Amino acid sequence: MEDLGELDDAALVARHVEGDDGAAFGELFRRHRDRMYAVAIRTCGHREMAADAVQEAFVSAFRRAEGYRGEAAVTTWLHRIVVNACLDRLRRERTAAVRRAGDLAEIDLPDRHDHHASTETAIVVRNALGRLPEAQRAALVLVDMQGLSVAEAAAVLGVAEGTVKSRCFRGREALAAMLRPRPDTAGAGMEPPPPPPVPGRTEPQGAS
Repeated sequence: MEDLGELDDAALVARHVEGDDGAAFGELFRRHRDRMYAVAIRTCGHREMAADAVQEAFVSAFRRAEGYRGEAAVTTWLHRIVVNACLDRLRRERTAAVRRAGDLAEIDLPDRHDHHASTETAIVVRNALGRLPEAQRAALVLVDMQGLSVAEAAAVLGVAEGTVKSRCFRGREALAAMLRPRPDTAGAGMEPPPPPPVPGRTEPQGAS
């Protein structure tokens, strides 16, 4: 029996399209599920939504594998399907939340149920990432967090490389602004410093 682990990704897709018993696609899923979930969790900002998006994406890939033409790497093809599934779910969630609350300000997609203190910074960053426009968030996730090249990210997102660079730049600027300490909270709880002495004025003796 042939060891599917020795086949590359493209060969596994071809074997699946030819009509095997699902073993080839199962191998493809095992190889890439963790990375695709990492993309989804950072794009969605919510574990359950990410898991659903990954499941939906792999089901779509399973059913439509004949659409893979080999023009890009299989991982690029999978990234594209996963990112699209995430963005679709985010749009549906936003629409549902607006209907429920009637106010965009009440939309809260990031998962706030992680109670480990060591993850506070990650939660803050995830929340900030969740407030970025979807296009900027997807570009940052692929380039800065998943390590794809600009060209690979452009292929995943179906846009020009310059567009990816622009989205990453704007996204980084927005994240930096959101994560920067606010001036009005930097000295919270501290007594204001005394005013400087007025030139030419002498404090009265014994003043306390």
